[in-house]
Amino acid sequence: MAKNLRWKLLTIAAVVVAALFAVYPPEDSIRLGLDLSGGVHMVLQVQTDDALLVESETSAEQLNEQAGLSGITLGSSAAVSPTEIQVAGVPPDRDQEFRTIADDLIGVLYTRESRPNGAYTFRMDPGVERVRRDESVRQALQTIARRVDELGVAEPVVTPYGGSGSEQILVQLPGVEDVAGAKEIIRSTGLLELKLVEEGPAPSREFLLQTRNGVVPADMEVITGLDQSLGGVGGAQVSYLVRRVAPVTGRDLRNARPTIDEFNQPAISFSFTRDGARKFGNFTGSNLGRNLAIIMDGEVYSAPTIQSRISDEGRITGNFTSAEAADLALILRSGALPASLTYLEERTIGPQLGADSIRAGVTASIAGLVLVALFMLAYYRLSGINAVVAVALNLLILLACMSYVRAVLTLPGIAGFILTIGMGVDSNVLIFERIKEELVSARGVRAAVSAGFDRVFLTIVDTHIASLIAAAFLFQFGSGPIKGFATTLFFGLVANVFTAVFVSRTMFEAVLTRRREPTLSI
Repeated sequence: MAKNLRWKLLTIAAVVVAALFAVYPPEDSIRLGLDLSGGVHMVLQVQTDDALLVESETSAEQLNEQAGLSGITLGSSAAVSPTEIQVAGVPPDRDQEFRTIADDLIGVLYTRESRPNGAYTFRMDPGVERVRRDESVRQALQTIARRVDELGVAEPVVTPYGGSGSEQILVQLPGVEDVAGAKEIIRSTGLLELKLVEEGPAPSREFLLQTRNGVVPADMEVITGLDQSLGGVGGAQVSYLVRRVAPVTGRDLRNARPTIDEFNQPAISFSFTRDGARKFGNFTGSNLGRNLAIIMDGEVYSAPTIQSRISDEGRITGNFTSAEAADLALILRSGALPASLTYLEERTIGPQLGADSIRAGVTASIAGLVLVALFMLAYYRLSGINAVVAVALNLLILLACMSYVRAVLTLPGIAGFILTIGMGVDSNVLIFERIKEELVSARGVRAAVSAGFDRVFLTIVDTHIASLIAAAFLFQFGSGPIKGFATTLFFGLVANVFTAVFVSRTMFEAVLTRRREPTLSI
């Protein structure tokens, strides 16, 4: 056997072994998409008004606080809508000074409108409003993507939905079994706030406010939680009066992880960023002996006493299980959502539907391969074996490539498999017909085979490059299932050039080398 032919056969054998190693066992090596493995498809609406309301409430608090520091007592300063702040009771003799404070503090964000009796209305600039809404959607998109990544979902889809300017997000989670748990993690706002407790805990809101004539001060709010006096087990619901503005929030966190508290109950430990540690250290250092409310999504989880200055880390205890503690830590690590989410659409695809799709796709692929094999054997006789082997090896290499790069197989991807069979047959037909033409010109068998492959090679490469460009555009601009089709098409095209040109030619050479007077059944 010629040295060159031996090298070719060893190369093919190495490729086959590597491909078999990659695809076995199939259930562990091939990752299935949403349409094949089941899972959940959701369309979520970002409630951007929530983010704007937080912006307006914060600005109103800052305005009231800065006016107080300047000795100006306001009647009220509050956000009355997501984009509007109303201020009342500005002293006439301090009116100009208040205007200067407002212009310096929020003048870039809001336009000011004077009203009678020392009142003002601040409306968010339309350009600022549009930017804030877009930022809210982008931040929600990034936060959801981080949470989904930590769930360990294979090839999830988290992308804007509904065109430019839309406030909707598409989420697809292949293979997710605990759909309710995944939904809760995705939609949980995840806002952590550390606030100073002014009064409480009290058994009811009325009992808490009885010394204040039932009125909540403008700079405070009432938040409920569970009584943690039973060592973290939790009891009846109680109320706390806390400061409205949180000096430290979840945005100041560096990390969060599940742990165990001193009562051997699940808890969450968290650590701060450098700036967060500085703020928290100053805050706890100036409030020793007072209670600190640890609030998650508007609910008090615990309210420990500040016994010393704390700067680097803290802990959340509460009435939750180990799984809930792990989910809560995940939410804190991924960051708080800028706004709440509502579900506009939800479709759950059961694993059985996916199994039916796989069965139908495999059946179609096998049926196509069998029919093609019968045609090639009937039309090209023994030479048709080359085409059948080349196409089968093409499919094996395609699966191996997808396994190595951890690509996801979708239902359109199975259609790509069937298309790959057609492309493989087409390439072999081009080669075989050219070989037949060379044989008609009375050339020798070996020369005809060599000329047939050489003269068709550029045609095959040209057509495959054009198809690869189409696959690249499909992958770049298509959705998840279309990307699955493009991925299958790409690897199928690359594998087809190798099998149709290199493998098929090597098989012809191996057979003809063994014969003294070669003949060709084609």
